[in-house]
Amino acid sequence: MSPNLKIAFRFLVAKRRAMLLSLTCTVLGVGFFVVTQATTSGFQDLFIKTLLGTDGAIRIQDEIQDTLRSMAASGNDPMSDFQIEEKEGRKYIEGIPQPAQLMESLRHFANVSGMAEVLHEDVFIQSSFSGAKRDTAQIYGINVDNGLDDFFKVSNLSTQIIQGDLDAFRNQPDRILIGSVLARRLQLAPKDSVLIQVASSGDQRRYQVAAIYETGVDDVDRARVFMKLSDARSLLHKPTDASYIQVNLLDKDRAPQDAAQMQRALKHSAAPWQQRESVWLTVFQALRVSSAITVSIFTLIAGIAMGSTLFMIVMEKTKEIAILRSMGYTPRDISSIFIWQAAIVLLIGCVLGWIVGSGVTFGISKVPLPIRGIFKTDYFVVTWSIWHYIEATVTAVVVVMIASLVPARRAARLQPGDVIRGTAQ
Repeated sequence: MSPNLKIAFRFLVAKRRAMLLSLTCTVLGVGFFVVTQATTSGFQDLFIKTLLGTDGAIRIQDEIQDTLRSMAASGNDPMSDFQIEEKEGRKYIEGIPQPAQLMESLRHFANVSGMAEVLHEDVFIQSSFSGAKRDTAQIYGINVDNGLDDFFKVSNLSTQIIQGDLDAFRNQPDRILIGSVLARRLQLAPKDSVLIQVASSGDQRRYQVAAIYETGVDDVDRARVFMKLSDARSLLHKPTDASYIQVNLLDKDRAPQDAAQMQRALKHSAAPWQQRESVWLTVFQALRVSSAITVSIFTLIAGIAMGSTLFMIVMEKTKEIAILRSMGYTPRDISSIFIWQAAIVLLIGCVLGWIVGSGVTFGISKVPLPIRGIFKTDYFVVTWSIWHYIEATVTAVVVVMIASLVPARRAARLQPGDVIRGTAQ
């Protein structure tokens, strides 16, 4: 152990109570920083997981037609004219007339892990009970015919069944999946029959509920009724069309870049999940930042307490500092003694803060917290990430060390002669 570090320990022990206050605040600052980031990140990650499991990473839909405008080149030769695209005149044609060709092109994108065509339409749905009122909904035709489970590969629907039999939906005709919220509104259970009427054409057909699903997203569980794609084509009289193609990616964070590339290559609009849910993602990000700022108050108090304590030590140890200077200690040595004191408290505080943070995070993860609305969970959701501990430590180091620099520099400026004459500042 170096002499400077030994002296730092002796000075530190002389102010145990004051240093304990700074240590406690450091522990609370680091620990609560970890906890708040773990919880806010946990709910954000669950929201993103639910979003990707419901609507996919990218949605390919309306066909794009760009308006071309001729531009004359220099000279009078009409053969030298060229055309440019005008984004202001861009037209969107609803739907995908040839989904099979589009899906074949999507397979050439390396980041694509799965895709599924979907056909949807607004409908009215009515239960078989006497005097039952009809409700509004949307049918979603998904491909499960001939053993194909395209949609189940790009969604979590197969794991979200809470009542009924998914195999009945796969293998039997005229079967549907209905959301839990809509099922409660219509008082439906598996094997009940319903009448579905297309809002635009008035065509109607009777179906049987094969199973009830719950995503935890009210807007989905309230409106979406899934049926086999062949049944949806028959009901809507659309033998080849699709409303959109749902795409999943190996790396979800590359969705904006992939969507832009797909839109240019395929001439269809491509919406990444970050764009579709930008409002909610901004809300979660704001919560993370605000919670980090709030709990950093403890770290700020730790820094103030550390700076005050070191100022007191400088004032009380002027004679000792003068002796050290007369023994050959340089201003840099004196400064390092006080920096070491802050570093010791900081190191112990960070380690204890990590332990407190991980313990509280584990305890919170076991707290029951049923939530439905934008996602589904029955417990407090947390995310374990080493970056939360790194961010907490960096915050504590910056605040505490900055607060320690001023008293350390003051101690370094003390001169032995000034101390003897009583003129030390």
